[in-house]
Amino acid sequence: MKIKGRSISKGVATGKALISKQKISFLGAVDPVTGIIIDKSLDIYGKSITNRILIFPGGKGSTVGSYVIYQLKKRGKSPYAMINRRADTIVAVGAIIAEIPFVDSLEIDPVEGELIRDGEEVLVNGTEGYVELR
Repeated sequence: MKIKGRSISKGVATGKALISKQKISFLGAVDPVTGIIIDKSLDIYGKSITNRILIFPGGKGSTVGSYVIYQLKKRGKSPYAMINRRADTIVAVGAIIAEIPFVDSLEIDPVEGELIRDGEEVLVNGTEGYVELR
């Protein structure tokens, strides 16, 4: 099944979904060395975002979060791709400079719609702006 959205950062990636129902601040919520969620208030606390398709409503917090996303990529600890309900500038800039495929504004809510399940194989086409369930 193909779900149309909006392209934020170009590229194509496939991987297992990791879904959070909460906004994420990459500065302080994600360990930039390990890729593990360290913010205890998040529903994905203790999980690794490394090599996953990270699905969450959007970002929040400091503009330094863009650089944290870039650090994660340079260390090989970033997600393969990201999907947001609605992208914010911080996460968008981070995905673009780190060259992580990123889409938002899907026809079906990726967080609450329960169309995509945690651990399910997902293809993200950030170049053409769609997500495909495998």
